[in-house]
Amino acid sequence: MLFASKPRRRRWWRRLGVLIVGALVAYGLLLIPGPEPPVLEGANREPFVWNQDELWSTLEREFRAAESAGCVAVSPAVDSSFAGLHEAIRALDTDKLSPEDDRFDEVENRLFALGPLLGACLDRLPEYVQAYNQVRFHLKNQSHAWDMNALATRQRMYRLIYGGRAAVEELLLQADPTHVPAVVTAHTEPSATPSTELFGVRVHSGDLLLSRGNSSFSALIARGHDYPGNFSHVALLHVDEDTREATVIEADVVGGVKVRPAEEFLRHDKLRVLVLRLRADLPLLLEDPLLPLRASTAALHDAQTRRIPYDLEMNYRDHSRMFCSEVVLAAYEPYGVTLWTGMSFISGPGVVRWLSAAGVRNFETQEPSDLEYDPQLRVVAAWRDRENLFIDHVDNAIIEVLIESADAGERITYHWAMLPVMRIVKAISRVFNLFGAEGPVPDAVSVHGALLIREFDLRHASIKATLLERATAFRDREGYTPPYWELLELVRDVRRME
Repeated sequence: MLFASKPRRRRWWRRLGVLIVGALVAYGLLLIPGPEPPVLEGANREPFVWNQDELWSTLEREFRAAESAGCVAVSPAVDSSFAGLHEAIRALDTDKLSPEDDRFDEVENRLFALGPLLGACLDRLPEYVQAYNQVRFHLKNQSHAWDMNALATRQRMYRLIYGGRAAVEELLLQADPTHVPAVVTAHTEPSATPSTELFGVRVHSGDLLLSRGNSSFSALIARGHDYPGNFSHVALLHVDEDTREATVIEADVVGGVKVRPAEEFLRHDKLRVLVLRLRADLPLLLEDPLLPLRASTAALHDAQTRRIPYDLEMNYRDHSRMFCSEVVLAAYEPYGVTLWTGMSFISGPGVVRWLSAAGVRNFETQEPSDLEYDPQLRVVAAWRDRENLFIDHVDNAIIEVLIESADAGERITYHWAMLPVMRIVKAISRVFNLFGAEGPVPDAVSVHGALLIREFDLRHASIKATLLERATAFRDREGYTPPYWELLELVRDVRRME
């Protein structure tokens, strides 16, 4: 028969109707909102604020004037400023100083004042970078006996280490890209553990790799705590004693704790990487120089022999789940080395609300960026390039302005129609989890959190596209790359036009 009978057609239509009604009912049920995430308290601290807008404007005016005058005209001032800066740095190589000592203020002021003059003499930039490295080295030497949770200590370390790097990078962004080295060696800290060379840097088993990812959430992690930083991730390096194969042990929201080749780690969406190493003169390392090797070997074995889920709650005390900082903390703990001598705090109401919605529950924790200030660690080297540095600054500026809006009460919302879709995707992801794999929505992320992260990423991407266009227009108009404070104003202008 070419055509079904009328009774059979009616049954077919009834079944189709039942399916459609069932689908609509199911969709309606999936539209029912779940409970709102709890409103949590942040760390109740006072986030650091520079409050020096006038200084930044003055520095930019001085940069323009120096660039206009030319290097020959400003060279005497550059020579004099370098001499003063080096003299101020030598004054730090003395008996123990307190964090409030005026000699640190002298170094900070001279470091910032010299920057604009170098805009006309960028061939002197390597000397400036080296001076910053010396400042950081002496500062960390002085900080060995300081209370790293004291306000005076935190502010001193932040202003000189983070602020000094910001001054250096503003000049790097004005330099010819071919003159910005991809590798910067800071300090040759001896180590007895197995080593290998990665992209021009000699690394050792037990080294820590601070990095910055190329995503909106990476930018939020780097910038969203009380002392906004440059890094969003940390991994532990292991170098095999026999093969010299380098691997990293890390925790990723997609997959939890995992192991992968170090070269793959370094090539994957990294805007910057900083190599940290335990000081060779630590008493525990003097007793056991191979301690970092034993710590990294144990961490590697643990990661390879059990599934360790990602800890989105950021509870560094419970190692049944781990976030990235916790991996390196847990590796060294059994050997008597307690990293993060200074705690990290997340206090801003907007950031707390965002991170709470995503699943974070601990706002006194350990952020990757704050590991750089730990006096037990030396900065060995850094990988960076001009293009990635600029993207890093662009992402930072966007996040900073979004945080301003969040603190003022702006909320991130998603369209109600996306809720059923994400619930289905999350259900599929749970099936993946049963077989030991990760689905489209990571196990650690809730449906509500996944939707908010998606919306946050879309908002960030939209602003970024416009900001890059305006930054290019600024460069064409003014003849130099917009400094960070100009990027902030450009982002605020973009947001006013939304």
